[in-house]
Amino acid sequence: MGQERVRRPELDHAALFAATPSACLVLDPDLVIVDVNEAYLQATGRTRDDLLGQFVFDAFPDNPADPDAEGVQNLYPSLRRVLATGEPDTMAVQRYDIPLADRPGDFEERWWSTINTPVPGADGRVAWIIHRVEDVTAFVLSRRSRRLPGGRLSEREEAMEAELYVRARALQHLNEELRRAHARERQVALTLQEAMLHSPDLARHRDIAVRYLPAIGSLNICGDWYDVVDLPGGFAVAVGDVVGHGLEAAAVMGMLRSALSAADRSVVGPAQALKVLGLYARSVDEALATTVVQALIDVAGRHLTYSSAGHPPPVLLHPDGSHDLLDQATDPPLGAHPEHVPRVQAHVPYMPGDTLILYTDGLIERRDEDIDVSLTRLTDALAPVSRLSPERLADALLARLGVSAGAPDDIALVIVRL
Repeated sequence: MGQERVRRPELDHAALFAATPSACLVLDPDLVIVDVNEAYLQATGRTRDDLLGQFVFDAFPDNPADPDAEGVQNLYPSLRRVLATGEPDTMAVQRYDIPLADRPGDFEERWWSTINTPVPGADGRVAWIIHRVEDVTAFVLSRRSRRLPGGRLSEREEAMEAELYVRARALQHLNEELRRAHARERQVALTLQEAMLHSPDLARHRDIAVRYLPAIGSLNICGDWYDVVDLPGGFAVAVGDVVGHGLEAAAVMGMLRSALSAADRSVVGPAQALKVLGLYARSVDEALATTVVQALIDVAGRHLTYSSAGHPPPVLLHPDGSHDLLDQATDPPLGAHPEHVPRVQAHVPYMPGDTLILYTDGLIERRDEDIDVSLTRLTDALAPVSRLSPERLADALLARLGVSAGAPDDIALVIVRL
């Protein structure tokens, strides 16, 4: 018989944090201290009662006796960057004197190496910041103590110290330039995305909410799209998903979106529109395997007609939280057949107060998970929020599915209150 597997106790993350040898504070988004470990208390000579519930810069202000103090000036922007970007921020070694607990008004010179790290909450936003510091005061002061007679460092030590200082400052300036360049790049991408997804007819529909989230780690642009087109007697709404990410996928998305918008105005019904789009997709590189779903809403007749080219099914959500999956008119993605095949469409009635939800697969799909499980999670998330306004419902759905800050894949979401 084999040996029995040793049963290990479950990890106690609070105990791990308390015991870690690195000095750490935990801050909330208002920069209030909500936790501190023993190493930090030892490094600063403070107690938990001194720090918990304190605004970090009230607990650790600049040394008023040092006219050149810039600890707060350097730390505050770093913490704001973490909150804004959700990315860790490493600071250059800096002087930040700390108040002495046993001598009010007096400060002790200290030098620190600091990393500020975000901790996301359930909605994907930054819920806490771990402010980790290493006290390098002894190293800095030891450099001063090893001076030659006359108060000088040796020529070699002076050269090394000067080089280290110059490199640290250069690294800090380089990081600032990279942040500014990244911000400009994201703004250009965002402007391009807004231009490509501009839908003039959407502005006339107060009961339609849209959301667009590029894949985590990508620029603010992707191959997913949405559109709303006003037509005689009603309007058409669509979402689509081009394979891939980035500018190349976005370029294909722009062509297909424009082609479908033109087809909507030239033919009758979503099946005919997707037929035209499929023919056009054959002439566009990288357009094959694109998925699209479109619904035509007949306002007077209170029914909708839909057709899908390999896309996840829309949800018709009722005010009581029940739902219908619109999965009765699904064909393969664009270009899946070498020859032209007519597309199908289906009709379904709706009642005032019903809500139509269209989305791309990034909203629901998880790695190694069956699509039926993904769809069940989606409908379970929708049921309790069925009576919310479209805008609030969109935000609530993203939060309940844990993708408010994005997901590994792009997400386009359209909520239509009928």
